[in-house]
Amino acid sequence: MLVTKYIHSCLLLEEGGEQLLFDPGTFTFKEGLVKPEQFRNIKWMVVTHTHPDHFDVPAIKQIIELSGATVIGNDEIEEGLRTAGIPVTLLEDGKQTFGAFRLKALPAKHQPILSDTLPKNTSFVVNDTLLNGGDSFDAVLETYRGITTLAVPVQAPYLTELHVMDYIMRIHPKRVIPIHDGYAKDFFIEQRYDNYVPECKKLNIEFHRLAKPGDSITL
Repeated sequence: MLVTKYIHSCLLLEEGGEQLLFDPGTFTFKEGLVKPEQFRNIKWMVVTHTHPDHFDVPAIKQIIELSGATVIGNDEIEEGLRTAGIPVTLLEDGKQTFGAFRLKALPAKHQPILSDTLPKNTSFVVNDTLLNGGDSFDAVLETYRGITTLAVPVQAPYLTELHVMDYIMRIHPKRVIPIHDGYAKDFFIEQRYDNYVPECKKLNIEFHRLAKPGDSITL
Protein backbone atom coordinates (compact mmCIF):
# COMPACT_ATOMS: atom_id res chain seq x y z
CA MET A 1 0.00 0.00 0.00
CA LEU A 2 1.40 3.38 -1.03
CA VAL A 3 0.74 6.30 1.33
CA THR A 4 1.31 9.85 0.08
CA LYS A 5 0.99 12.92 2.29
CA TYR A 6 -0.55 16.10 0.91
CA ILE A 7 0.06 18.59 3.73
CA HIS A 8 -1.23 18.37 7.29
CA SER A 9 -3.45 15.29 7.78
CA CYS A 10 -4.39 14.61 4.17
CA LEU A 11 -3.19 11.13 3.19
CA LEU A 12 -3.74 9.39 -0.14
CA LEU A 13 -3.70 5.59 0.05
CA GLU A 14 -3.24 3.47 -3.08
CA GLU A 15 -3.73 -0.29 -3.20
CA GLY A 16 -4.57 -2.62 -6.06
CA GLY A 17 -5.10 0.27 -8.46
CA GLU A 18 -7.64 1.95 -6.15
CA GLN A 19 -7.34 5.16 -4.14
CA LEU A 20 -8.67 6.24 -0.75
CA LEU A 21 -8.22 9.76 0.64
CA PHE A 22 -8.08 10.72 4.32
CA ASP A 23 -8.99 14.13 5.78
CA PRO A 24 -8.77 16.72 2.99
CA GLY A 25 -8.81 19.87 5.11
CA THR A 26 -8.33 23.60 4.62
CA PHE A 27 -4.58 23.62 5.33
CA THR A 28 -4.02 21.18 2.47
CA PHE A 29 -5.42 23.61 -0.11
CA LYS A 30 -4.66 26.96 1.55
CA GLU A 31 -1.56 27.93 -0.46
CA GLY A 32 -2.52 26.27 -3.75
CA LEU A 33 0.33 23.76 -3.52
CA VAL A 34 -2.29 20.99 -3.61
CA LYS A 35 -5.51 21.25 -5.63
CA PRO A 36 -8.74 19.26 -5.37
CA GLU A 37 -8.44 18.07 -8.98
CA GLN A 38 -5.37 16.04 -8.00
CA PHE A 39 -7.79 13.64 -6.33
CA ARG A 40 -10.10 13.08 -9.28
CA ASN A 41 -9.28 9.35 -9.31
CA ILE A 42 -10.15 8.48 -5.72
CA LYS A 43 -12.92 5.96 -5.05
CA TRP A 44 -13.33 6.57 -1.32
CA MET A 45 -12.82 9.44 1.09
CA VAL A 46 -12.59 8.95 4.85
CA VAL A 47 -12.99 11.86 7.27
CA THR A 48 -12.12 11.41 10.94
CA HIS A 49 -13.88 14.51 12.32
CA THR A 50 -15.38 17.88 11.41
CA HIS A 51 -12.64 20.34 12.31
CA PRO A 52 -11.91 22.36 9.15
CA ASP A 53 -8.24 21.37 8.98
CA HIS A 54 -9.55 17.85 8.27
CA PHE A 55 -12.87 18.70 6.65
CA ASP A 56 -12.84 21.36 3.91
CA VAL A 57 -16.41 21.17 2.63
CA PRO A 58 -15.93 23.22 -0.60
CA ALA A 59 -12.86 21.17 -1.52
CA ILE A 60 -14.64 17.94 -0.65
CA LYS A 61 -17.58 18.93 -2.82
CA GLN A 62 -15.24 19.61 -5.75
CA ILE A 63 -13.40 16.32 -5.27
CA ILE A 64 -16.64 14.34 -5.13
CA GLU A 65 -17.98 16.07 -8.24
CA LEU A 66 -14.79 15.13 -10.11
CA SER A 67 -14.36 11.61 -8.79
CA GLY A 68 -17.79 10.34 -7.80
CA ALA A 69 -16.13 8.96 -4.67
CA THR A 70 -17.99 7.62 -1.65
CA VAL A 71 -17.50 9.56 1.60
CA ILE A 72 -17.10 7.49 4.78
CA GLY A 73 -17.42 8.93 8.28
CA ASN A 74 -19.47 9.40 11.41
CA ASP A 75 -22.87 11.06 11.81
CA GLU A 76 -21.34 14.52 12.33
CA ILE A 77 -19.63 14.20 8.95
CA GLU A 78 -22.98 13.20 7.48
CA GLU A 79 -24.64 16.26 9.02
CA GLY A 80 -21.84 18.56 7.85
CA LEU A 81 -22.19 17.44 4.24
CA ARG A 82 -25.97 17.32 4.08
CA THR A 83 -26.36 20.92 2.88
CA ALA A 84 -23.75 20.24 0.17
CA GLY A 85 -25.89 17.34 -1.05
CA ILE A 86 -23.15 14.77 -0.43
CA PRO A 87 -24.25 11.41 1.02
CA VAL A 88 -22.08 9.71 3.62
CA THR A 89 -21.62 6.02 4.31
CA LEU A 90 -21.72 5.78 8.10
CA LEU A 91 -18.91 3.86 9.76
CA GLU A 92 -18.34 4.74 13.40
CA ASP A 93 -17.56 1.42 15.07
CA GLY A 94 -16.90 -1.88 13.33
CA LYS A 95 -15.50 -3.29 10.11
CA GLN A 96 -16.36 -2.80 6.46
CA THR A 97 -14.52 -3.45 3.21
CA PHE A 98 -14.40 -0.93 0.37
CA GLY A 99 -12.70 -2.46 -2.65
CA ALA A 100 -9.02 -2.98 -1.81
CA PHE A 101 -9.39 -1.32 1.61
CA ARG A 102 -10.53 -3.11 4.77
CA LEU A 103 -11.51 -0.51 7.35
CA LYS A 104 -11.91 -0.93 11.10
CA ALA A 105 -13.55 2.06 12.77
CA LEU A 106 -13.30 2.81 16.47
CA PRO A 107 -14.58 5.89 18.33
CA ALA A 108 -11.65 7.71 19.96
CA LYS A 109 -11.99 10.94 21.92
CA HIS A 110 -10.56 14.10 20.36
CA GLN A 111 -7.77 15.58 22.46
CA PRO A 112 -8.80 18.45 24.77
CA ILE A 113 -8.68 21.91 23.20
CA LEU A 114 -9.75 25.45 24.10
CA SER A 115 -13.42 24.85 23.35
CA ASP A 116 -16.58 23.98 25.26
CA THR A 117 -17.32 21.18 22.81
CA LEU A 118 -15.31 18.54 20.99
CA PRO A 119 -16.19 16.92 17.68
CA LYS A 120 -16.89 13.21 17.44
CA ASN A 121 -13.58 11.67 16.34
CA THR A 122 -13.42 8.29 14.61
CA SER A 123 -10.18 6.35 14.27
CA PHE A 124 -9.55 3.96 11.40
CA VAL A 125 -7.28 0.99 10.79
CA VAL A 126 -6.66 0.25 7.12
CA ASN A 127 -5.82 -3.27 5.95
CA ASP A 128 -4.63 -4.20 9.45
CA THR A 129 -1.51 -2.13 8.68
CA LEU A 130 -2.12 1.60 9.20
CA LEU A 131 -3.76 3.26 12.21
CA ASN A 132 -5.04 6.81 11.72
CA GLY A 133 -6.47 8.01 15.02
CA GLY A 134 -7.42 11.45 13.75
CA ASP A 135 -6.84 13.96 16.55
CA SER A 136 -6.81 11.41 19.34
CA PHE A 137 -4.29 9.89 21.71
CA ASP A 138 -7.11 8.05 23.52
CA ALA A 139 -6.20 4.95 25.53
CA VAL A 140 -8.73 2.98 23.47
CA LEU A 141 -6.22 3.10 20.60
CA GLU A 142 -3.86 0.91 22.62
CA THR A 143 -6.03 -1.90 21.25
CA TYR A 144 -3.77 -1.61 18.20
CA ARG A 145 -0.45 -1.72 20.04
CA GLY A 146 2.25 -3.15 17.79
CA ILE A 147 0.54 -2.18 14.53
CA THR A 148 2.87 -1.79 11.58
CA THR A 149 2.30 1.93 10.87
CA LEU A 150 0.92 4.76 12.99
CA ALA A 151 -0.10 8.18 11.66
CA VAL A 152 0.78 10.56 14.50
CA PRO A 153 -0.16 14.22 15.02
CA VAL A 154 3.17 15.91 15.73
CA GLN A 155 2.07 19.55 16.05
CA ALA A 156 -1.19 20.86 17.49
CA PRO A 157 -2.60 23.13 20.21
CA TYR A 158 -3.33 20.03 22.28
CA LEU A 159 0.14 18.49 22.37
CA THR A 160 3.79 18.78 23.25
CA GLU A 161 6.62 16.55 22.06
CA LEU A 162 6.26 14.66 25.33
CA HIS A 163 2.61 13.87 24.53
CA VAL A 164 3.62 12.68 21.07
CA MET A 165 6.33 10.35 22.32
CA ASP A 166 4.10 9.01 25.08
CA TYR A 167 1.48 8.11 22.45
CA ILE A 168 4.10 6.51 20.20
CA MET A 169 5.45 4.47 23.13
CA ARG A 170 1.96 3.30 24.09
CA ILE A 171 1.08 2.14 20.57
CA HIS A 172 4.65 1.09 19.72
CA PRO A 173 4.28 0.69 15.96
CA LYS A 174 7.08 -0.42 13.65
CA ARG A 175 7.00 2.93 11.85
CA VAL A 176 5.54 6.42 12.27
CA ILE A 177 4.06 8.75 9.67
CA PRO A 178 3.91 12.35 10.99
CA ILE A 179 0.69 14.28 10.34
CA HIS A 180 -1.04 17.45 11.57
CA ASP A 181 1.89 19.78 10.86
CA GLY A 182 0.54 21.74 7.89
CA TYR A 183 0.43 25.16 9.57
CA ALA A 184 4.15 25.32 10.39
CA LYS A 185 7.04 26.65 8.33
CA ASP A 186 9.17 24.04 6.57
CA PHE A 187 12.24 24.79 8.68
CA PHE A 188 10.24 24.30 11.87
CA ILE A 189 8.74 21.01 10.65
CA GLU A 190 12.21 19.70 9.84
CA GLN A 191 13.47 20.79 13.24
CA ARG A 192 10.66 18.89 14.95
CA TYR A 193 11.40 15.81 12.85
CA ASP A 194 15.05 16.10 13.93
CA ASN A 195 13.83 15.70 17.51
CA TYR A 196 11.50 12.78 16.86
CA VAL A 197 13.79 10.65 14.68
CA PRO A 198 16.39 9.75 17.36
CA GLU A 199 13.74 9.28 20.07
CA CYS A 200 11.89 6.82 17.85
CA LYS A 201 15.14 5.09 16.93
CA LYS A 202 15.72 4.35 20.63
CA LEU A 203 12.47 2.36 20.48
CA ASN A 204 13.43 0.62 17.21
CA ILE A 205 10.68 2.60 15.45
CA GLU A 206 11.23 4.21 12.05
CA PHE A 207 10.12 7.85 11.79
CA HIS A 208 9.45 8.74 8.16
CA ARG A 209 10.02 12.38 7.25
CA LEU A 210 6.98 13.14 5.09
CA ALA A 211 7.39 16.90 5.09
CA LYS A 212 6.59 18.07 1.56
CA PRO A 213 3.43 17.62 -0.53
CA GLY A 214 3.73 14.34 -2.42
CA ASP A 215 6.22 12.69 -0.06
CA SER A 216 5.28 9.01 0.17
CA ILE A 217 6.05 5.65 1.73
CA THR A 218 5.21 2.10 0.68
CA LEU A 219 3.88 -0.03 3.54
